[in-house]
Amino acid sequence: MDTQTLTAPTPLLDYESQGLKTLVEARQWGSLPMQERIGAVYGFVRNEILFGYNVDDNIPASKVLKDGYGQCNTKGTLLMALMRAVGIPCRLHGFTIKKSLQKGVIPPLFYPIAPNDILHSWVEVFDGTRWVNLEGFILDEAYLTNVQKHFLPKGNTLCGYGVGTDNLAAPQVNWVGEDTYIQRTGINNDFGIFDTPDAFYQQHRQQFSKPKAWLYRVFIRHWMNARAAKIRRGKLL
Repeated sequence: MDTQTLTAPTPLLDYESQGLKTLVEARQWGSLPMQERIGAVYGFVRNEILFGYNVDDNIPASKVLKDGYGQCNTKGTLLMALMRAVGIPCRLHGFTIKKSLQKGVIPPLFYPIAPNDILHSWVEVFDGTRWVNLEGFILDEAYLTNVQKHFLPKGNTLCGYGVGTDNLAAPQVNWVGEDTYIQRTGINNDFGIFDTPDAFYQQHRQQFSKPKAWLYRVFIRHWMNARAAKIRRGKLL
């Protein structure tokens, strides 16, 4: 393993930008033991960066931090940048998920025209002895709790509302030194491992026509974010 490569900044993993440097210094994550360091960064990205939809997947960590919200790919970029900032080697594992996992968040009017395969990723961190998969950071606790309250009376399996799990009652989302997952059962394609999100997005981008991409950026994602906010407040549509 090339530790230097897997802790280096990149245009997307811009942890030397002022906002990220200030955050890391203020939280003093770098002084923590490794397991606690991973957990502190993970918990920040999971719960202080809300589940939501940015203008694009291919945006730098500093932009995700400024937005204050993100989804699997953008929150993953921020997670990787912060992990590298505190000396934790990390890499990206790329996938697609079936669009049914986003049903309930994508407005019903636009669900039929959404891509069948939606770009997805999780982060793999090296904890000193082995690689650990981190995907459970995608949904903040308030959002996930209200999804659980609504759907658990109907069963313990869910693929929708940003959730893909067979254990909705107790999904593996908290950092306890093990893999975490929240959308794993929705995965339908595996693109393999990449050292950086920069390399991943050079090869794989969400397949939108230009009109659909414009519609997503200026309209659909704002509607999706409004729906996510309502779910977070306990108002499932």
